[in-house]
Amino acid sequence: MTLEQLQKQVLELPISDRWVLMQTLLESLQQETSSEFKKGNLSRLRGIAKGTEISSENIEVDYINYLPEKC
Repeated sequence: MTLEQLQKQVLELPISDRWVLMQTLLESLQQETSSEFKKGNLSRLRGIAKGTEISSENIEVDYINYLPEKC
């Protein structure tokens, strides 16, 4: 069955059946879209918690160098 044939048959359904069909399609799209976004977000965030060690000396030096720039 082609998409055109399906669309034609859907439009012949009573309106209450079309509403049910629409709700079913919408829920299906939301579930698929939601799971795709979750997978994409997790893969982009993987490794974000890994940090580099910064010594307190480096922080002090950076801050001392930053102060004159600020003024």
